[in-house]
Amino acid sequence: MILEALKAFFIGVVEGITEWLPISSTGHMILVDEFVKLQVSPEFLELFLVVIQLGAIMAVLILYFHKLNPFSPRKTSVEKKSTWRLWGMVVIGCIPAAVFGFTLDDWVNEHFYNKVTVAIALIAYGIIFIVLERRNRRRLAEAKAALALGTVSELTRGKHVRVNQETALSPEEIEERAEAELFKITNVDDIDWKTALKIGLFQVLAIIPGTSRSGSTIIGGMLCGCSRTAAAEFTFFLAIPVMFGWGVVKAAKFVLGDLVMTSTEIMVLVVGIVTAFVVSVLAIKFLMGYIKKNDFTAFGWYRIAVGILVLGYFVFEMMGMLP
Repeated sequence: MILEALKAFFIGVVEGITEWLPISSTGHMILVDEFVKLQVSPEFLELFLVVIQLGAIMAVLILYFHKLNPFSPRKTSVEKKSTWRLWGMVVIGCIPAAVFGFTLDDWVNEHFYNKVTVAIALIAYGIIFIVLERRNRRRLAEAKAALALGTVSELTRGKHVRVNQETALSPEEIEERAEAELFKITNVDDIDWKTALKIGLFQVLAIIPGTSRSGSTIIGGMLCGCSRTAAAEFTFFLAIPVMFGWGVVKAAKFVLGDLVMTSTEIMVLVVGIVTAFVVSVLAIKFLMGYIKKNDFTAFGWYRIAVGILVLGYFVFEMMGMLP
């Protein structure tokens, strides 16, 4: 039983980290599954890998409870209205997943759930992150240079407008204004319904194994003009209805069915959920702190490395070089 608890702990750590960082939980779970085998029934394992996500979702609810709570007595009527609006954007963002995701999920898993697809998706989205961030750095440098010369660069139009040169800008002001030009939406509360729907469409891409739900939505958010912070936060909030709903449905099917969990399976489930929760809290805090000073390039290179590892493992497996 202790050994199974350690396995559940390890899986919970992997889930807590990979669910929120844009590095694909599926890709990592494939590797974990090759080396960490839980001694449980197949039906319970299917339940476990879904319900463990409830721990990750609880981390978002705890960390952002005040922001997401429209009934908080500490909020003004305007702030409560803004919170309800944010929930409205989350619902709109989930519509594509509800329409396309659940419809295509079984078909995609049947045809694309394999190591090759996962490896290709890991590498492809890693490259997208790197290219996107290089473009952002170039545009940010251009905006800073323009501001330093006394002009404001309209990045989307390729024009420059003169500003009052009598008002000198400090380096901090130049940085702030350049960021504002590059990312039109710097606060998650400013996301409108069109942007939410577009990000939701990007979330549908996550049904392809290895894509990463957080990775696809963060890329979608940035392409739609969201800052890294706004895109990441909206990604967290989008996960709440989808992952929580799916976890509850799976748990209900298990409870209402004829299957009964053993004491070992109950222990595995508890350890996995609690571990996923604690590690998710740390992972979310790390990510939000990291992207305030850094971009997603490092995650892009990491995805490429993991993709190559998964592909290499598949090749060695096909060649019979693995036990």
